[in-house]
Amino acid sequence: MERSSISKRAVRSFVLVAIVILAGVIGLHYLEGMPYLDAFYFMSMLATTQGPTTVPVTAAGKVFVSVMAFVSVGSVLAAAASLFGPFWGRFWNVIEYLESEFRKKDEIST
Repeated sequence: MERSSISKRAVRSFVLVAIVILAGVIGLHYLEGMPYLDAFYFMSMLATTQGPTTVPVTAAGKVFVSVMAFVSVGSVLAAAASLFGPFWGRFWNVIEYLESEFRKKDEIST
């Protein structure tokens, strides 16, 4: 893999997650009145599927958090897949190659 393509994927992944977290922090600050640090903590827990530590109190906050749960988890998964997908693809190609070589040796020896 080229170093520049890995760097580009890493930057894109970071930017995607940062934008989603920032949107969640701003939304929670204005809808729920959370301080920015608490909102960041809440969103980081939500995005990493740890679960939030508190429950939103307003109806708008509950709807917002529900939507952000899907968006934030999806963005973290997409970022991880973008960053590590090529590595795992090559890894599985090597495994398949080794398996095929072992099968060839077994067929020759029998």
